Amino acid sequence: MAIKRDAPDKWFSDCVRERANWTCEYSGYIDVEAQMTGVSKFPDRLECAHIFGRRSRNVRYYPLNAVCLTHTSHRYFTENPVEFASFVNNLLGDGAVEILRERFNDLSIKYPKKEKKEISKHYRTEFRKMREQRKNGKLGRIDFIGYD
Repeated sequence: MAIKRDAPDKWFSDCVRERANWTCEYSGYIDVEAQMTGVSKFPDRLECAHIFGRRSRNVRYYPLNAVCLTHTSHRYFTENPVEFASFVNNLLGDGAVEILRERFNDLSIKYPKKEKKEISKHYRTEFRKMREQRKNGKLGRIDFIGYD
C-alpha cells in the first residue's frame, strides 16, 4: 500500500528538487521549464527519491535522506537497490551515509502528526527562499535547512 503524500511531503519534495536546480542527480536530465517556474509538468518529471523510505518518520523530512531523480531513474533504483546504494555512497560519501544511517536508527526522533502544519510551513518557507535566490541569479545546488 502506498504512503499518502501530504503538505509536508509536497513542500519537502519541492525543496529537494529546487536544491538540485531541477536536475536529476543521476542522469543529469534538466527540467528547464521547472527551473523557470518551480513546477514540473514533463512526463518524465523529476521526483524526490528517499534513500531510507518515507515510512521512517525520523528521516522522512531530513534533507540528507533525499535526492532528485527522474521518474525513470527513481523506478530503476527501486528495482536495483544495490546500485542505488552505490550511487548514494558516491554522491554523499561514507561519512554522510553513516550520519544518515545513525539518524534512521535513532528511535528517539519522532514527528508527531500535530507537527505537520509546522513542518509544512517550514519547508514552504525554505522553498520560497530558494526560488528567490534563483530569481536573483543563483545557479547550481542550493542547500536548505531541515525542519529540526
